[in-house]
Amino acid sequence: MGWLQAHRIHIALFVVGLVGYGALAGDRLFRQSSDPHFVYQADAWLNGKVAIDPPPARGDDWCKVETVVLRDGRTVRGRRFQTRPVFRTTDGDFIPLADIAASKGHTFYVSFPAVPTLLMMPAALAGGRRGNDVLPTILCAALILPLAFATLRRIAAAGQSQRSVSDDLWLTAALAFGTVLYFAAVQGRVWFTAHVVGVVLALGYAWASIEARRPILAGICLGLAAVTRTPMAFMFPLFLLECLRMHPLAPGTDDRKAWLRRIARPALAFAAPVVVIAIAAAAYNVVRFGEPAEFGHSYLHVRQQAQMEQYGLFDYRYLARNLAVAFTLLPELPEKGPFAQVSGHGLAIWVTTPAFLLLLWPRARPALHRALWITVALVAIPTFFYQNSGWVQFGYRFSLDYTVFLILLLAVGGRPFGWGTRALVGLGIVINLFGAWSFATHPTYYRLGGDAYGTVVRH
Repeated sequence: MGWLQAHRIHIALFVVGLVGYGALAGDRLFRQSSDPHFVYQADAWLNGKVAIDPPPARGDDWCKVETVVLRDGRTVRGRRFQTRPVFRTTDGDFIPLADIAASKGHTFYVSFPAVPTLLMMPAALAGGRRGNDVLPTILCAALILPLAFATLRRIAAAGQSQRSVSDDLWLTAALAFGTVLYFAAVQGRVWFTAHVVGVVLALGYAWASIEARRPILAGICLGLAAVTRTPMAFMFPLFLLECLRMHPLAPGTDDRKAWLRRIARPALAFAAPVVVIAIAAAAYNVVRFGEPAEFGHSYLHVRQQAQMEQYGLFDYRYLARNLAVAFTLLPELPEKGPFAQVSGHGLAIWVTTPAFLLLLWPRARPALHRALWITVALVAIPTFFYQNSGWVQFGYRFSLDYTVFLILLLAVGGRPFGWGTRALVGLGIVINLFGAWSFATHPTYYRLGGDAYGTVVRH
């Protein structure tokens, strides 16, 4: 009873999350989503396989590796290029298509990093490939509310935030229901499940990193986040900068060697689980694709394949489009039909979460302020150069890789939580309630015509 009394707010927040997400998921709670990749992967693991065999019957963005027999008798694996008549092997060799004697078919894999598969293991045990991926995602998403509140209170206890319990409850609501997390949490589907798991791990990482109190836990959460959403590997500055803040070097009075010994212990404890997880992920990639850094995105069977062959997964040419998607896209006002429509690229970050505009005018800049902004920048930059904008989405979903840190910046920024701030949070909740209700269920509110790059930029 004492534990329940001490954690009554956290328990209540978990229940609020279950109700808030479950209500918008509706009948999706009781059936498998259209893209249950992690359930398929969990079922494959339970059957001692890494490949999806037999091939998947549903879903988009599967990774396909072809096995061919060459005229010289060799058997190699890889993929055919669309932009030129060559076959690239998993070893990186380029073979003219004329040298291929026969194809032995394709092997299917899940290219998305594997940690969310663990969430689907109970569903796969219960239902095999037919396991429900929506309900586990909702349960995971409901954890975000108590974790967010606990992290915000930890920041206040560390003296980096002056927020009251009431303020932190508002910020918790802003994260859970006033960001694009809301529409992502109620979908199931491989992309959105990964974002939900990533947010949970980002909160665990942030909680453990404050004052560098829990280095091992911070390292575990960082490593698992990186093998959930690859850009989240760049969250590392928060812990390291907090470690330096808690163990400062006093010029002229401190022995440098003694200072290095003080910071070495937490730094090594932080790095150890990251290294172990990275080695495991690299070994898994080698087994599937022969390369430690290849998750399978090079083998995605998608409409952007020709562009990826020409420019790669990351390139400067994608920057203008991605910045436009993240910061400039507004709702469209068609002459006929619904009152508003959302482009398949989604809405700008500040449109879906107006409270983030307050980040431009902080009242306070404690030590944590700079560490959080550096973390946001390092996580965000890779996605701005990525070949995909997040299509199809209600809002810029890649921002979920660093949304937790933006919420924490609102906490440490010190702007009073008056009626204006609460109105912005409330407006964000209304906007994202519409997104959670309409996305994938009311297509009339979305314009998906044209190619996957719309009119923002063409290659």
